[in-house]
Amino acid sequence: MADTYNDVAIATAARLHELRVARARTSREKTGDRPPPPLDQLLPSFDKTALGVAREWEQMGERQVSVELEARAEALGARFEHLGLTLGTVIHDVDLTDRCDELIAFIRATLLERKVIFFRDQHLSEDDQVAFGRCFGGLDAFPFGKPGENPYIVEIRHGPRSPGVENGWHTDVTWMERPSLGSIAQLVEKPAVGGDTLFADSHAAYLGLPDDLRDRIDHLHGVNDYGVFLTAYSARPVPDEIADEIKAAIPFGVSHPLVRTHPETGKQALYLHGGFLRHDSLFDSRTGEALDPDESRAIVARLLTQHGRPEYGCRFGWEVGSVAFWDNRAVQHYAASDYHPHRRVLRRVTVSGDRPVHRTSA
Repeated sequence: MADTYNDVAIATAARLHELRVARARTSREKTGDRPPPPLDQLLPSFDKTALGVAREWEQMGERQVSVELEARAEALGARFEHLGLTLGTVIHDVDLTDRCDELIAFIRATLLERKVIFFRDQHLSEDDQVAFGRCFGGLDAFPFGKPGENPYIVEIRHGPRSPGVENGWHTDVTWMERPSLGSIAQLVEKPAVGGDTLFADSHAAYLGLPDDLRDRIDHLHGVNDYGVFLTAYSARPVPDEIADEIKAAIPFGVSHPLVRTHPETGKQALYLHGGFLRHDSLFDSRTGEALDPDESRAIVARLLTQHGRPEYGCRFGWEVGSVAFWDNRAVQHYAASDYHPHRRVLRRVTVSGDRPVHRTSA
């Protein structure tokens, strides 16, 4: 039976190959030297992943960094190591305690072009890390995590009794009225195995959505809250009276667009956090009309799978003293929880941001 199948399979493959060759020859005779059709015509309507990457690559001038940025790196003696096509670059040969104006401007420019950037062998103290963060704006303290000795540091600490729980694609603190511009994390204790962080390009993810879904979400907003920190992350939820005090002091339920316009680059990005967004809360920002809850949940479910496509991403392997600086307006991240029961400890500071908006070209 196997030989019969293989004989048929080989003959079928040869026949179909001849058919494709003949069709290609006929097509070349008809079109001559005309260029191939646009990429969107070559891809199936249900999967525009490659188109999203291509469109973002085009927005970047088909370069991983601009000519100007390359020249600035050379002038500072810095070296780039690119991890992904449209995002993710390690900047070598810089010292983050040397916060001269030229270096900070260069780092900010690289962040805007590459969306997430990395540094090796920095070994910053808590105060150094906070001071570095302040070079890019104000800082936001984090109310739901373990603070460091410096109150603007939050420790993300996991071990035998606390496995990692950040293993979902997300952008930080969408429960805030003004979510952060970016996060700056430093690894201070490395697990024996695993513990990488993955990043995904939110601009490419948006551009790679099917056309009908992009059109559908263009004016949709959703409500975000921090309820997960009051209940789901603890075997003992926060007592109601304390939860009520927190909700009275920190707004509980803020609306943000699903498509965010980057305030500095003008690019559109897919913008949501599945743990903070109320999945049944979508509404049309033009009319205020709420979507049917079932439709709202269905749209959110589709969007939450988008950043996970490998074409949009890069992966960073940490070492003690490594620093990552990601633009929450342009990327999502995913901390792989593949190291339990080993310990993994990061320190993070959060740079203040502004209220998300969506500006259409029309």
